[in-house]
Amino acid sequence: MSVTHTDVPMTLKVTDDCPVRDVLDRVGDKWSVLIVVLLGRRTHRFGELHRAIEGISQRMLTLTLRALVRDGLVTRTAHATVPPRVDYELTEMGRTLLVPLSALDEWANAHRDDIRAARERHDRGTTA
Repeated sequence: MSVTHTDVPMTLKVTDDCPVRDVLDRVGDKWSVLIVVLLGRRTHRFGELHRAIEGISQRMLTLTLRALVRDGLVTRTAHATVPPRVDYELTEMGRTLLVPLSALDEWANAHRDDIRAARERHDRGTTA
């Protein structure tokens, strides 16, 4: 493979209506990936998610869950109980997102030190 060859398909078009951009907008936010990973383990109630994700506000958790439900990645099931109970779980499509997220996690962990070293070199003004 040449240095300039990236295996990016020629059909990839960067436009406002780009499906990759749509997905990156969703999973590129601060909280969606954490929620998807937790729901990939099992169904959670709202309070369980809130306790498990350090630093997320109730409002942000609500907004993020709504967006994930809207995108078809998560289902929300309300149970008519006292007190009311709402369960969140990944849809079949949401579960397929775990595969690329796992690959991204592996890549990030494998290159964490390289990225930190590159940042340090850049911040010092050196390239070697």
